[in-house]
Amino acid sequence: MNKNDFAVTAPMGWNSYDYYDTTVTEADVVANADFMAEKLKKSGWEYIVVDIEWYSNDAGTRRKEYQYIPFGDVQMDEYGRMQPSPIRFPSSVDGSGFKWLADYIHAKGLKFGIHIMRGIPRDAAHRHLPIYASTYTADEAADAFSICGWNPDMYGVKDNEAGQAYYDSIISMYAEWGVDFIKCDDICDSWMYKEPLKFSGWHETRMLHEAILKCGRPIVLSLSPGPAHVDRAWNYSEHANMWRITDDFWDNWEALKDMFTRCERWQDHVKKGCYPDCDMLPLGFLGKGFGQERRTNFTEDEQRTMLTLWCIFGSPLMLGCELTKLDDETLKLITDEQILGLLAEGRHGRQLVHTDRFAAWINEPTEEKAVDKGSYIALFNLDDERRHVSFNAADYEVSGGRLLEYEIPAHGSVLVKL
Repeated sequence: MNKNDFAVTAPMGWNSYDYYDTTVTEADVVANADFMAEKLKKSGWEYIVVDIEWYSNDAGTRRKEYQYIPFGDVQMDEYGRMQPSPIRFPSSVDGSGFKWLADYIHAKGLKFGIHIMRGIPRDAAHRHLPIYASTYTADEAADAFSICGWNPDMYGVKDNEAGQAYYDSIISMYAEWGVDFIKCDDICDSWMYKEPLKFSGWHETRMLHEAILKCGRPIVLSLSPGPAHVDRAWNYSEHANMWRITDDFWDNWEALKDMFTRCERWQDHVKKGCYPDCDMLPLGFLGKGFGQERRTNFTEDEQRTMLTLWCIFGSPLMLGCELTKLDDETLKLITDEQILGLLAEGRHGRQLVHTDRFAAWINEPTEEKAVDKGSYIALFNLDDERRHVSFNAADYEVSGGRLLEYEIPAHGSVLVKL
């Protein structure tokens, strides 16, 4: 198998984190999958991803003290492999894991994904649990000096045969469940440490990749959190399909402005099967699991700017909202054929100009397989006031370039086909 064939175009889907934090349930996932199948699938949206702590029975119960409860009540099998909480995912009560939920989502014509933390459960290592289909035990795989700075569940995995056996064991189990997408956390940028230990988890990217190739099922591998390091782009692109170029992205205008610089930095690393990831799209309703449900802070113009930038750059798209509460305007935006079409196979985006008040990007066909042979220019008003924008694409040696003039609202954007 070639991992680049697992994601011919940038993945598009929904992730439970921005709305549910650690508290999503089976019923919640089913409701969002039903909505996607009915309203979004025809526009290319296809992944349903259950984010962090799906194995925790007490997740969210001590939210004022901990987002992630140290040595909490987790569900784990006799081989040290995390299992879905039967309290939150009742179909897993017979030990079948996420099989029922994955089958349900597949029957809708969608794909199923899960979040995992880098490493092996600390409790499994402390108890010396056996590693499935091997002669090793969990303590032989665990690296007690490699820990996450913000989640207490795991030890890192050593670069040895025991460590590879553990990753093989969990990936083969996920394949049996029917998992199509894995978001691995604390692996792209493990920021607890300073050099040289800071990025001690990089070998685990390779080990996960090798385990996926062995399992016989095409599984997209996504790395979090960011910011990813450009000088390690070779490692990400060789072993993963997506990698975060920012820490958690939320609905803040200054954070969105910063993404123009980040995207330019990574624009030459976007290719088939390899996608620098701008993180989830904080649209619609957010935050219920964090203690307060709220609408996004982004204006409609800012939301369009965000989606346009993500697409013209070539980032994966993951909706972070509660889909069942989407309003008509947001639904119209995330099904916009022209914007989403920028992600089609055989296209590439690059930034032409970027100042504090203005940015312009172009997205062009770079391969014969590109269905749409046209080029697109996106103009972004980064100013806090409405502006008349005049931009001559011909000045940047753009084929078919011409003078473009538009009135663009504050923080707004215009997408033009040349």
